[in-house]
Amino acid sequence: MRIRPTLSWTPTGELAPGTTDLGPVTEALSGGGVLVLSGAGISTESGIPDYRGEGGSLSRHTPMTYQDFTSGARARRRYWARSHLGWRTFGRARPNIGHRAVAAFARHGLLSGVITQNVDGLHQAAGSEDVVELHGSLDRVVCLSCGAFSPRRELAGRLEEANAGFAPVAAAINPDGDADLTDEQVKDFRVVPCALCGGILKPDVVFFGESVPPQRVEHCRALVREASSLLVLGSSLTVMSGLRFVRQAAEAGQPVLIINRDPTRGDRHAAARIALPLGAALTTVAEELGVTIRD
Repeated sequence: MRIRPTLSWTPTGELAPGTTDLGPVTEALSGGGVLVLSGAGISTESGIPDYRGEGGSLSRHTPMTYQDFTSGARARRRYWARSHLGWRTFGRARPNIGHRAVAAFARHGLLSGVITQNVDGLHQAAGSEDVVELHGSLDRVVCLSCGAFSPRRELAGRLEEANAGFAPVAAAINPDGDADLTDEQVKDFRVVPCALCGGILKPDVVFFGESVPPQRVEHCRALVREASSLLVLGSSLTVMSGLRFVRQAAEAGQPVLIINRDPTRGDRHAAARIALPLGAALTTVAEELGVTIRD
């Protein structure tokens, strides 16, 4: 059976309303040992849209699934044409104040780790180290035949050579780096194979309908076990890949704090959801803690 993306989540029962009180976040960070779990919402201030917030990409765009990608050459041509164009914009995105605040908290020894559901590499670009990329990263490519990894910039160069003059205008760029293009705009795009074995190339990201590698999940579970609390930043927690860690922390009695303007699937497990913009919220917390956020 083909697995389709989880496009939405509808709250059931009564959820506590969001608050604007950042006190619990400041208190948790002041004690150290906080594990951060970030989602697409932390990158919106860098110009990368989220999936499910106001104006989110899922209102107009269905992400490629693993089943679609492996179904045939036509689907892969569509994906790589859109992704190649999106990469030009996506690759120019820069960390925002939220990413830099997380890096600052880590430098001051307040965090036990960072898990991100994002594939944009902006936490690392902001200076965070040892980030667990739950869903992989767009800056790497893997061959489905021989398993070889290669840099995305190398593939981008090969695609440029194979598609000279390819410069359609996209309607929008999505959180997965995919540009909105029509079938007509992508029909002549040429996909290149693995340079080593001629196999099918795929970005090193977990597509919808694909599972997060078990060893990566277990590593994240270990991080949750070792943390004093879990701080969720900009995630609706709609998909189980992130929600499982919220449930794990809550079941172990570790405080779960969420900063997200909209309700999330994890709210019922959280001590508080702070309904504020991430950049402003984390700046305020940093000021309260005397933590300097670097430009």
